[in-house]
Amino acid sequence: MNWRKRMDWLWSHALLIVICFIFFFPVLWLILASFSATGSIYDLSGFFPKAFSLNGYKTLFGDTVMYDYPNWLKNTLFVAVCSSVLGTTLVILTAYTISRFQFKARKVLMKSTLVLSMFPGFMTMTAVYLLMVNFNLINQLWALILIYAAGAPMGYLTQKGYFDSISASVFEAARLDGASNFRIFRSIALPLSKPIIVYTALTQFAWPWSDFILPNLLLKNKNLWTVAVGLMHLDETQFTRFAAGSIFIAVPIVILYFALSGFLVSGVTAGAAKE
Repeated sequence: MNWRKRMDWLWSHALLIVICFIFFFPVLWLILASFSATGSIYDLSGFFPKAFSLNGYKTLFGDTVMYDYPNWLKNTLFVAVCSSVLGTTLVILTAYTISRFQFKARKVLMKSTLVLSMFPGFMTMTAVYLLMVNFNLINQLWALILIYAAGAPMGYLTQKGYFDSISASVFEAARLDGASNFRIFRSIALPLSKPIIVYTALTQFAWPWSDFILPNLLLKNKNLWTVAVGLMHLDETQFTRFAAGSIFIAVPIVILYFALSGFLVSGVTAGAAKE
């Protein structure tokens, strides 16, 4: 490489390192804070604790009288898994229907969902709360699952793009052989859609796993809190426990993302393509 290309390489890598440090520093600080020996945020020396200990993680799972983190974790896992299963099913069915079938109001439906998806979700919180009150679904974990799953089909565009990228000749050949629509979907579309299904399931899992606004709005019973709601109710003297809980709740989703990164990349890129 000549000196100009070397300088470009040097500056680009230096910029990437700085950006990575900016994003990684809060994570590093939270990890170190979770090992603080005092437990209070006011005892940190600058950014970092004065002494380190595992007491934050011990109390996180051992002291469950006032702050039952294991129960919050169980509630969060239940909501996230059920929401992921139902939401993925609805998204895949919606995307496949929009992609492969022609019907009246199809374009109107697509434009409407695109416009509605531009509005932030918190604008609907008042309406959602009133509906849950009228249906007697306050303090119900299934209320969260239904809301997460019902809102999932709004984000069907990536999945629709994936189904659009599958050659139509495959479906036409199956239809000529006498296969029904359901048989084509089950035996052809689903096996060819493994990357986008994994991508959808993971994204549908990640949303309720870390969401705070909706659980805080609907769950008033302390025993039904999710991890995000429970951690936000810790006081300043329990900051080490808060940091430990935040790190622990982030580990499973990070592991899933790294383990399924190949499916995520192929799912997003194929969803962006069109035949």
